[in-house]
Amino acid sequence: MTPQDFQMMSGLVRERSGLVLNEDKAYLLESRLTPITRKNGMKTLEELVSNVKSTKNEALICEIVEAMTTNESLFFRDSKPFDQLKNLVFPQLLKSREATKRIRIWSAACSSGQEPYSIAMIIKEAGACFSNWKIEIVATDLSEEMLTKARSGVYSQFEVQRGLPISLLVKYFKQVGDKWEIDPALRSMVTYRPFNLLKDPKPLGQFDIVLCRNVLIYFDQETKGRVLNGISKLMPEDGSLYLGGAETVLGITDRFEPVAGQRGLYKISSRELARLSA
Repeated sequence: MTPQDFQMMSGLVRERSGLVLNEDKAYLLESRLTPITRKNGMKTLEELVSNVKSTKNEALICEIVEAMTTNESLFFRDSKPFDQLKNLVFPQLLKSREATKRIRIWSAACSSGQEPYSIAMIIKEAGACFSNWKIEIVATDLSEEMLTKARSGVYSQFEVQRGLPISLLVKYFKQVGDKWEIDPALRSMVTYRPFNLLKDPKPLGQFDIVLCRNVLIYFDQETKGRVLNGISKLMPEDGSLYLGGAETVLGITDRFEPVAGQRGLYKISSRELARLSA
């Protein structure tokens, strides 16, 4: 792929998804676009680029963007956030939301669904604690292909072996051939919706908990700030935000601040609370 073609394709991906591809990521662009080239009956990446330039084929462009934004996911990834949910965040919400008995959770950039299903399992394992509560888990992703897989709740042996305790596998999954299918009751706890983080999230509604993990690392500073500021507008004063281990709000936005002693967990900042009450 020529430098000019790389600039054109990386610019297209950035415009549509916010994903920043520097020149050292040329290998990633080529490896992910090669299967699309073959699938569409083209012989070279140059032919693919030429086709995009000349036809502006929207279906092909969406296919390209989805291929570049599909990221790895696994059950209970990094474990720490899920321990925090179980031992800190959920207990606090059980007290503060006692009157309404309602909690809304957003899993942003959910990929193939392992994160929202991990949250659903924590809630199920809590048993009677959430009896008569309405817990809504909304999971979004840019990729329709990933959302289709997530909705199916069907995973390979390799996928369920990664991060999922054997006790939960036996309890919440059924083996069907060489695949594992998640329990329908657990699957029904999650609503999947297509959503681009570059868009205004306001139509999604308010959320008590937002997980936006391991996606901001692909954005430039301006886009990170815009996404975080948009999320802040969806959250109540005692809302909780999760970011990935390599991500932070520091130097990006003053609307959130870290929760002391809790890596990766953030809350609405005291400065933002003062601004809202002024």
